[in-house]
Amino acid sequence: MKKTDVNTYQHYLKVVDCQQACPAHTPVPEYIRLITQQRYSDAYMLNWQSNVFPGILGRVCDRPCEPACRRTRVEDKAVAICRLKRVTADYKEDITERLPKAPKRQNGKRIALVGAGPASLTVARDLLPLGYQIDMFERDAKAGGMMRSQIPQFRLPHDVLDEELNYILDMGVNGYFNHPIDSLENLLNKNYDAVFIGTGAPKGRHLPLPGYDDCQLDIKIGIDWLSGVSFEHISEAPKRVVVLGGGNTAMDCCRTAKRLGATDVKVLVRSSFEAMKASPWEKEDAMAEEIAIMPNHSPLEYKRNDDGSIQIAFEKVISSYDKSNNRTLTPTGEIVKVDCDLVLVAIGQDTSFPWIERDIGLKFNDWSQPILNKLTLQSTLPQVFFGGDSAFGPENIITAVAHGHKAAISIDLFCHGKQPENRPDSDFNLISQKMGMHEWRYDNQIEHHQRLAVPHIDWQQASQQLATEVELGFDEQLALQEAQRCLNCDIQTVFTESKCIECSACEDICPLDCINFIDDIHKSGDANTLLAGKLRVEKATPEQDYFISDKLHTGHIMVKDEDLCVHCGLCAERCPTGAWDMQKLILSNIEATIK
Repeated sequence: MKKTDVNTYQHYLKVVDCQQACPAHTPVPEYIRLITQQRYSDAYMLNWQSNVFPGILGRVCDRPCEPACRRTRVEDKAVAICRLKRVTADYKEDITERLPKAPKRQNGKRIALVGAGPASLTVARDLLPLGYQIDMFERDAKAGGMMRSQIPQFRLPHDVLDEELNYILDMGVNGYFNHPIDSLENLLNKNYDAVFIGTGAPKGRHLPLPGYDDCQLDIKIGIDWLSGVSFEHISEAPKRVVVLGGGNTAMDCCRTAKRLGATDVKVLVRSSFEAMKASPWEKEDAMAEEIAIMPNHSPLEYKRNDDGSIQIAFEKVISSYDKSNNRTLTPTGEIVKVDCDLVLVAIGQDTSFPWIERDIGLKFNDWSQPILNKLTLQSTLPQVFFGGDSAFGPENIITAVAHGHKAAISIDLFCHGKQPENRPDSDFNLISQKMGMHEWRYDNQIEHHQRLAVPHIDWQQASQQLATEVELGFDEQLALQEAQRCLNCDIQTVFTESKCIECSACEDICPLDCINFIDDIHKSGDANTLLAGKLRVEKATPEQDYFISDKLHTGHIMVKDEDLCVHCGLCAERCPTGAWDMQKLILSNIEATIK
């Protein structure tokens, strides 16, 4: 069989599931180890290098790393990676002197950033230390984009937001706030070397059901309503509020409405409860605040009642899915009517570019999305780049950060007359963690501890205060306990064929039976197909690779299922010849990923 290529970083990164799943490739196990050593500032800076906003993301990240966490191989729940990220921000010391500085002499290149959200801020952070002049144009009074306007303070306090935004703004950004751009052509005429567009997806979707015209004064777009609350244009809500939609915006709307005085708040959504797009923890928090979530309700019409309130008619539906996971909603014929005083529509949002002229060379697709090179985020107008939600539609903060990193590389290459497709080289190193016969530089003992819950303030108190953060975060003791659940997946099991004597000691001691010595297979093709039925444990996750050795002295090959391995290091401890070693993966210049 074909030997696994271990001369590039891709195989090793894929084994560190959490880091691979993070669009910005945050080195999760490394910063968690730093937490166990109480090196919070070091852990914060390690996060800051990749994900830029540890304190923000430690509260509101969508956590793509956690479903990938290898801890679920031995227990039900992943390590609380996101909330441990917050620990680094909560307990760090003053890190301002550790931040990069913009050079006194600039490089003569001028970059315009349209929008001041996470993608634009990341571009600014990456380019300012290289000597670029950064001019940031934002329609709102403050930076932050949707992080400020759409995420309520009880989830993301403004002092946390401002602290991390100011780390970047204070590096030398020329900020033009309350300054919307109404013409890209006019901006280009100011002779910027490049323009980055990070204006998000600011257009909330309407739901113009029958009766809408009579009720529209009391039907609001969810993201616009949240923005009004954030900028203190809205300070109260009526008693009865209905939220239409099942995503995180819907959860923010319903919880905010309750804090502004609503006493009867309902969320109604067409999908099943399980299929709602809202994060599970957001649904849990809403229900803890006694907000009713009513799934499988498809809205039919609005009606203005005689007393001025609104009645919405729903039909109950049954969700079913075909083999391709396409959903079908089957009406049941049962009609449910709900009265309310305010309707908040949170059924999605779209990009909006009315200020970009369609005759200047920047092309859009049939869905009014800019046509981009996905590797470089460069548009058909070479000096214009996109990122964040404005690039491919609504995503999340960590994806916007990844876009910002990628676009900054592209802009730097473009401004120096190079092709943005020719990306910088990435590199990796492996460092042995062995100190003695049974001693390692990391704690490899697997303790069976269940995931710890993050402390909250009292739910009754929480639902009455708009600006009081609900989650208290881990204290240092809880953080240490949770951090010890990490399996150190960046400590790689490295196999050296020439040292192996095939004693099978590693096979015997492996607790998950992931090591196999088998006859070589003299065929080419898909490894999953060729190895089916030949290993001690059948593979559960086809997407994860095998490690396949070169031919050994006996003609056998060693096959290790990387999906099963929990990096316990017992194979390396037992091996009498040192054929197995535990080596820490160190990645450098690994580019962010766009899926």
